[in-house]
Amino acid sequence: MKLLIFSDIHGDEAALERLMKQDADYYFAAGDLANWGRGLERLGPLMKSRADRLYMIPGNHESEDDVARFCEQFGFHNVHGKTLRLGQTEIAALGYSNPTPFNTPGEYSEQELARRLSLFDDARPGVVICHCPPKSTRLDRAAEGQHFGSQSVRDFIERTQPEYFYCGHIHEAAGASDRIGRTQGFNVGKQGRLFDLM
Repeated sequence: MKLLIFSDIHGDEAALERLMKQDADYYFAAGDLANWGRGLERLGPLMKSRADRLYMIPGNHESEDDVARFCEQFGFHNVHGKTLRLGQTEIAALGYSNPTPFNTPGEYSEQELARRLSLFDDARPGVVICHCPPKSTRLDRAAEGQHFGSQSVRDFIERTQPEYFYCGHIHEAAGASDRIGRTQGFNVGKQGRLFDLM
């Protein structure tokens, strides 16, 4: 059972079409399909053929309301702040990022990120998908010495140690992987990453 996870499309229709042509059992959009929430409705038809198997969370460029309306319009699954079970795997998902200099629609304070992530503690998910990467890892490295991820996300991973963690947000780190304790992490970017749930 395969899950294709991708992030940070930012309106790139060609990239989205390539992802939708890939063979997977489930598809997971981990935020920032559009820019500042604009143009989502243009992307919906490109994803419609996968609607019953497509899950999504907002990035920092979409609000919760943007994603809720988009999912309702096209029949996608909004899993922001939720857990779900696919096969034998428990998955937890949370969108938004920590604060940025750009005041985008989908930002939480570090305290709010910590509070929302703590709601997953009892579920002990094997896979966690967030838009935002953990602080000071290869997953949030924008340049030498520049890390813009979330300390709250890192604290959560260190505390709960899911088997796998997937994120996006920092474009320069797309394709990067890193290990935090027992957790293997990936920044999926708009190329996406195929994950075998088995």
